[in-house]
Amino acid sequence: MNTNGKYRPYPQVDLPDRQWPSNTITKAPIWCSVDLRDGNQALVTPMNLDQKLELFNLLLKLGFKHIEVGFPSASQVEFDFLRKLVEDNLIPDDVTIQVLVQAREHLIARTFEALEGVKSAIVHLYNSTSIAQRKIVFQKEQQEIIELALAGVDMVKKYEANHTGKIALEYSPESFTGTELEFAAEICNAVTARWGIGAERKVIINLPATVEMATPNVYADQIEWMSRHLDNREHVLISTHTHNDRGTSVAATELALLAGADRVEGTLLSNGERTGNVDIITLALNMYTQGIETGLDFSDINTVIDVVERCTAIETHVRHPYVGELVYTAFSGSHQDAINKGLAYQRIKEDAFWEVPYLPIDPEDVGRSYESIIRINSQSGKGGVAYILEDSFGYQLPKKMHPEIGKIVQEVTDREARELGNDEILAIFERTYFGPPSHLKFVSRSASTKEESVWCRLNYVYNGKEIEAESEGNGPIDACRKALLKDYPNEFIIRSYSEHSLGAESSALAVAYIEIETKEGQSFFGVGKDNDITLATIKALFSALNRAFNA
Repeated sequence: MNTNGKYRPYPQVDLPDRQWPSNTITKAPIWCSVDLRDGNQALVTPMNLDQKLELFNLLLKLGFKHIEVGFPSASQVEFDFLRKLVEDNLIPDDVTIQVLVQAREHLIARTFEALEGVKSAIVHLYNSTSIAQRKIVFQKEQQEIIELALAGVDMVKKYEANHTGKIALEYSPESFTGTELEFAAEICNAVTARWGIGAERKVIINLPATVEMATPNVYADQIEWMSRHLDNREHVLISTHTHNDRGTSVAATELALLAGADRVEGTLLSNGERTGNVDIITLALNMYTQGIETGLDFSDINTVIDVVERCTAIETHVRHPYVGELVYTAFSGSHQDAINKGLAYQRIKEDAFWEVPYLPIDPEDVGRSYESIIRINSQSGKGGVAYILEDSFGYQLPKKMHPEIGKIVQEVTDREARELGNDEILAIFERTYFGPPSHLKFVSRSASTKEESVWCRLNYVYNGKEIEAESEGNGPIDACRKALLKDYPNEFIIRSYSEHSLGAESSALAVAYIEIETKEGQSFFGVGKDNDITLATIKALFSALNRAFNA
């Protein structure tokens, strides 16, 4: 692609003594949800009244204290929604609702009509200030744009005088990122002065990245520059409202907080026009993983997803940070092994500090489980299969056995070119180690102890012929092996052995794992289970021998 002069670099901010790069986010901002506004602006099918109510109740449950309920002068459903909130007494006393309006008197009058009876509200007044908007859309000079904003402030003050509740002003120089900083500061200072800013009359100055036009550090520079040039800064709440046109809205907002922003407007799951608003879930959980109390409760993230998807008809991407279906899933074998070890370590360590590789947050903190962390496909490794067998079915495979079962499962995934479910993995495991004997079949065993040795009588079927053999050894496994080798022609030695119980204590089965080595030097594992640990061990031995013969 050749730009042919069509695009040019975004100008940098002259701020050589910028402070934000050395700052740290230590507390959460004031959160303001604009889901209900952008839900209607951004959806093919706008939300109806019932959907708006459901989403509003979710926002209350999550802990939002500033909620923009929409643009009541723009449509009847927006007006009716606000009236229902008021008339049904659905707005908690500690929640401030926000309404959006342009600087036009008939729209402001209609807005205050919708606000009648609201105890605490923010009137969000805006007009476009960017070079492109002034030149192309409005064909107005800077002073004319300032006069338009001040006329809007005067109209809000006019209707505020007859309103019984508390009214706060928010002003947005819309398309701020396309506006000269000197002009943005001039118009914002004119607005706050006309409103009458003070300790009891703070103003929210919202500095939106209406269109994301530059790298996040430039937005941070703009926020810090504005913070230095706004009059009565101690009485101004700087608010951000970033969009995701460049895919960096989260980073831009975080850097803006470093640069002095006090408040964040955004949506759940990044809903909003074009590429969406900044995702408040991602922002809040980013802070949460840094030990910051956010004031928002995302402990039941599945419900949040269900409600938002139902109300907006927009599906959540499977890789969406923190909430996507595959976020807590590992396909890579090395990742699976690391997660498995990390979870085991987390269970035994003395402190609560979260240290699990590849998982920056404990899935349980957002209401997710560990069940789907390990999933098996052709790229999976030995540790993942072992994790599934232990976590879902209780089989505690010895570590030396992991490569063997991992290879067996991978052969199936390679052949079928798909992911395998947990039950399918169990079926492969049981078919491999507990399948019908094709070479040797264990029938029975009896034993007794003679001083320091064990005597064993072993009955088994080999090549269709039932054989009985006796021998002594220094333990039941050794005695069984020696009895078997009296007639069985394939020599082998036992390399390793382990066991554990499977199930509840009163009815637990014993599971045994035996590794044998053939005279050719090949290693094979066998698995056996029985109520009797000795019988489970012998079954494991026969399992290994059958696998060796069929290799």
